[in-house]
Amino acid sequence: MAGSEPVTSPDQHKPGHRKAGRIGALVSAAAIVAMMFNNNEVSGIAKLWLGGFAAFLVVVVIGDTVLRRNGLRS
Repeated sequence: MAGSEPVTSPDQHKPGHRKAGRIGALVSAAAIVAMMFNNNEVSGIAKLWLGGFAAFLVVVVIGDTVLRRNGLRS
């Protein structure tokens, strides 16, 4: 039983910091790109995977920004 605390669902809780999430995603993408140019020889397939992950993060951040600006996402 909840006792004196109200029972809430997860969607009623305050969302996290959106700006910090965007910055974290972009910093992670930059770190992944930096991994492509390290001292060791990285194979072509590894570079494709790293580039794909970095591009995916950037696309998600851009998509989220566009959807929020157009009012399609709260």
